[in-house]
Amino acid sequence: MTTDTVSTEVNEIPLRDFFRHPEKTGYDISPDGKYLSYLAPHNSRLNIFVEKIESGETNRITNEKDRDISDYFWSNDNRILFLKDTDGDENFKLYAIDKDGKNPKNLTPFDKVNTQIVDQLEEIENEILVGLNKRDPRVFDVYRLNIETGEMKLAAENPGNILDWVTDHDGLIRVATSSDGVNTTLLYRDNEEEDFKEIVTLNFKDALSPIFFTFDNKHIYASSNIGRDKKAIVKYDVKNGKELETIFEHPDVDVTSLLYSRKRKVLTSIVFFTSKREIVFIDEASKKRYERIKNELGDVEIYFSGNNKNEDKFLIRTYSDRSLGAYYFYDTVKDELTKIASVSPWINEDDMSEMKIIQYTSRDGLTINGYLTLPKNKDPQNLPVVVNVHGGPWARNNWGYSPEVQFLANRGYAVLQVNFRGSTGFGKKFWEASFKQWGLTMQDDISDGVNWLIEKGIADPKRIAIYGGSYGGYATLAGLAFSPDLYACGVDFVGVSNLFTFMDTIPPYWEPLLGVMHEMVGHPERDKELLEKTSPVLHADKIKAPLFIAQGRMDPRVNVNESDQMVAAMKKRGVDVEYMVKDNEGHGFHNEENRFEFYDAMENFLKKHL
Repeated sequence: MTTDTVSTEVNEIPLRDFFRHPEKTGYDISPDGKYLSYLAPHNSRLNIFVEKIESGETNRITNEKDRDISDYFWSNDNRILFLKDTDGDENFKLYAIDKDGKNPKNLTPFDKVNTQIVDQLEEIENEILVGLNKRDPRVFDVYRLNIETGEMKLAAENPGNILDWVTDHDGLIRVATSSDGVNTTLLYRDNEEEDFKEIVTLNFKDALSPIFFTFDNKHIYASSNIGRDKKAIVKYDVKNGKELETIFEHPDVDVTSLLYSRKRKVLTSIVFFTSKREIVFIDEASKKRYERIKNELGDVEIYFSGNNKNEDKFLIRTYSDRSLGAYYFYDTVKDELTKIASVSPWINEDDMSEMKIIQYTSRDGLTINGYLTLPKNKDPQNLPVVVNVHGGPWARNNWGYSPEVQFLANRGYAVLQVNFRGSTGFGKKFWEASFKQWGLTMQDDISDGVNWLIEKGIADPKRIAIYGGSYGGYATLAGLAFSPDLYACGVDFVGVSNLFTFMDTIPPYWEPLLGVMHEMVGHPERDKELLEKTSPVLHADKIKAPLFIAQGRMDPRVNVNESDQMVAAMKKRGVDVEYMVKDNEGHGFHNEENRFEFYDAMENFLKKHL
């Protein structure tokens, strides 16, 4: 006599399969629609490849060996531009190269200078607008840059307080936003010969963020929460400082993204995030195209990730919570959809875990949204848990495939991700509830999520770890220091340990926003007691759980001293801290071999202590 049993076997997937480079990613299409480009590994670094659509002939055009190319784009039918920094210092230089790999040029060859793309100027053949902080490291001036010769002309000098520049559809700089540290002012001019005029001044809590000009170049579309809690898409008379109409708003979440057709000069769609990515169409042609693709591809999330200038050839990316998905090429003239690449074909989504949408109430009555990923083929009772705290902190977790979440679930851990107060996208009140609450109610929201899991019987209260990067690293240290009995161990990745020294060592171009940081985190003098109370390094004596810290030496945001002083404070007490420092990394580990080493050490650390 035999009995049927449910398989509890879990296919343990090699660590490197989660954290190795994608096979192909970052697809783009040339303006003339004749070439595809993509990023793929060569010598363990992501480099640019170009493929002729008609023949399939492929050519690698870059040979980067130190850092991945993280971002690139077609500037015209022949020239491709890309950004690259040194060892994670975030001083990005802009490089240009022809589609056949010839004529390479460093367009911004300046030491200790960061390059920002202001406008790609898609209608102007050989020019783009870039922001450079070479005159003053604290502010970015705008230059018109010839991508063939490298010749550069000053287009707008920053008086010292401009945070953003906005161009019209002719590539002219017509709108800017300035800050006095706390208040934001919207500036406008009719043309580049005029001086900017101040239109409206708002406290930083009120947002009026320009997205792009209307097609007649008279007004702007913007994301605004003036007079409302949730950001909405509005049409705004920028010359006279008044809202003309609400294009779209959502009762539960902020809406900040508006898309348009450059060729047809129509608004096409609005994208926003509830628990998942959602899209609302304004344009019937775009809606029909989306539905045509969705009907063929079925139950996967899709988005249009690129198109040619004539808008008859499109790139589509798919994804889910269990897969990085694939790229497809859609030719509208032939009405043909062709799969061109799987991003990580070695990952079998049937081996991955579902990312469940969760919600609970904080101890003071706020609704907290989040995600719970449970290991496959395990009874969801009494599990070891890793609380994975997002960075920012003014950012958020989203539904989708996360290599580290799936890695941890594959190793048998339940993974909890929470959008604690201050997480963006949930409106003004929810964001403001985080002000001066680092280590306090923001931390309570995370603790309440842990206790919610314990009450449900999912979490083994003796086997809970906390882990995160940047602010998530801070929350790890705060969790161990301020809730020492809740966690069995913690992993701090490029995290803040001392709120005084953190604000002393920010990059110079963050200085114009230091006043806002003081309002949102705390002022080192006026809020001295608060910052003393909430800086984990000053409470290292309360930490009793094992700690693993990882840090990039070149990190410009969270200085290596943040981790050094935490390790020193623990060692002073005779407590050993596992410490990994990478000299060729900054705010996060981008080089593949460093990722492998970090997650391997983290896996062993968690195995030992959970």
